[in-house]
Formats: sequence, structure tokens, C-alpha cells
Amino acid sequence: QVQLVESGGGLVQAGGSLRLSCAVSGINARLINMGWYRQAPGKQRELAASITSSGSTNYADSVKGRFTISRDNAKNTVDLTMNSLKPEDTAVYYCNYRDRRRFDYWGQGTQVTVSS
Repeated sequence: QVQLVESGGGLVQAGGSLRLSCAVSGINARLINMGWYRQAPGKQRELAASITSSGSTNYADSVKGRFTISRDNAKNTVDLTMNSLKPEDTAVYYCNYRDRRRFDYWGQGTQVTVSS
């Protein structure tokens, strides 16, 4: 059974940094594609960053140059380092894994709030 558990969210001032972590169990995170999504109040969930099993990364234009997605193979986690945070980055952040049947696994989410 695949489980995803996010941590690391919190309240930070604009310009600050946070590091989110997604603990993966039930599967080796190194072998799968993973993504970090976010959902702001009243908005649709959107992809912020993704990483493939080969290590290729992709970022939404709104976070490019500020966010970095990475994998910690020893801990079996997928992390999102967020720098130069803006109030518009305020959202609940979710990690995601879609399996071969296109079934989506989601964590419970972690709140990120950026004050101006």
C-alpha cells in the first residue's frame, strides 16, 4: 500500500524559505515519477514541480528559479525547497504519485502561508 505523508509547511514572511518533505512508503520513490501540487483557496489544484524516475525535473512558470524538487534516496522522500516565497505561493501543498493504472495517490497536504 503506497502512502504519502507531507511535512514542513508553516507560516513564513515574503522572501523567506521553506522545505517541504514527502515521505513515501510502500514503494521505492527512486523508481517512480513524483509531483508536488498546490491548491490555493478558491482555485484549482495545480502542478508546481515534478521529478521523473530518471531525475528530470519540470516546474510551473510561476515557481521556476525559486523552487527545487529533489529526491532523498536514503530517506525515500521527495522534497520541495522553496525560496523567495511570495504571498501568492500561499496554498496547501500535496505530493502525488500516479501509478501505471493512472490511479493517483495523494498525501494529506501541508499548509504554506506566506505573509506580505
